[in-house]
Amino acid sequence: MINFNYETEFTLDSEELLSKWISNVINSENKKEGEINYIFCDDDYLLKINVEHLGHDTLTDIISFDYGIGNELHGDIFVSVERVKDNALDFEVSFDEELKRVLVHGVLHYCGYKDKTEEDELAMRSKEDEKLAMFHVEQ
Repeated sequence: MINFNYETEFTLDSEELLSKWISNVINSENKKEGEINYIFCDDDYLLKINVEHLGHDTLTDIISFDYGIGNELHGDIFVSVERVKDNALDFEVSFDEELKRVLVHGVLHYCGYKDKTEEDELAMRSKEDEKLAMFHVEQ
């Protein structure tokens, strides 16, 4: 089950469509959907989590906590709406596209994809592009 939670004024326009897409992404990776919670927040909220839980005093767009059991995905994915807005401007893409990239990025971590090395980052970006294309096909 995909859940969307809000710790800021932001709300998604199409929770059902995004939820279906994320479920399809999980299935396409031969994983089982457990409970995945997206928590939308602001920079201060996510910075506090980053400092307290990861020891990083930096802003970030997403932090995911993986509670997966075997092949079944479970976790909490925190998304800073402010960072997504800024990144969309920096990367010259729409807010919606950058938001989808961040949403799928968290799930791809649960599927085993990493982004710590340059090689891993390229593989992650390729997977993100592949999964973003799945969203457009479904429309």
